[in-house]
Amino acid sequence: MPPAPCVVAALSADDAGEALTVQFAAYLSEARRYGTTEIPPLRETVAQLVADLQDPAVRGFGAWIGPRLVGSVRLRGAGVGTGSGCAELARFSVAPDAQGHGIGRALMERAHAELAAGDVTWLVSGARSEENLRLYRRAGYEDTGRLVDAVGVELLRLERLAPG
Repeated sequence: MPPAPCVVAALSADDAGEALTVQFAAYLSEARRYGTTEIPPLRETVAQLVADLQDPAVRGFGAWIGPRLVGSVRLRGAGVGTGSGCAELARFSVAPDAQGHGIGRALMERAHAELAAGDVTWLVSGARSEENLRLYRRAGYEDTGRLVDAVGVELLRLERLAPG
């Protein structure tokens, strides 16, 4: 897919089916990497995604190239934007054919724009997902711990303090 300008805007419940399709496509490569389809982003349903997007503590963002949704991310957490909040950057996904063109960076920047100085964002990523880890570290995330999930995938927890 050639580089094209993307528009990043709020994701609504009406976008849930398309967002889930992009999420599934993006996380299939992770499933192959770790040898399991039991990872949470591949188990989520449209109803769960709609409920998440309707939660007042969740802000969802999508990236569109023309009419096509090519990526999404959710920021989950109470107190975001107050300078003392903590939020999870979750379900970060970019369609495989659109990766490598700055869409992920644009989504992350939009989510970070919701934060006030002092807010903390955290995320988890597969410990062997080097491309993803490079993006997160370039955005200021630092490793804060390791864990193994219920299906045996080693994960890294990363955190970022919103700058002042």
